[in-house]
Amino acid sequence: MVGANSGRLERERNTIKKMIRIYCRDNHSTSGELCEECLALFDYASLRLDKCKFGKDKPVCGNCTIHCYKPDMRQKVREVMKYSGPKMIFEHPMDAVKHLVEKRRKMP
Repeated sequence: MVGANSGRLERERNTIKKMIRIYCRDNHSTSGELCEECLALFDYASLRLDKCKFGKDKPVCGNCTIHCYKPDMRQKVREVMKYSGPKMIFEHPMDAVKHLVEKRRKMP
């Protein structure tokens, strides 16, 4: 992915991957690589980012007015975020701070 959209969307993609990795490691006893279930969740989330209609102006998903995830996948992502969110500040502090700043942005 290149261009103006890539920075914001790539940060989102990297953040969700790190959150899924924390969740998978702690709940599915994996190390390094994602299990099949978590890899499928990341692939789905990544595809949703690729198709986001907001592009570079994309808000964090929690602030979005459009729910593009299927309900079952949305529930899985919420579970991952609820578990991994607090751990991000210790494991990936810069990403956590950037995410908090992005969360305060106004919707386009």
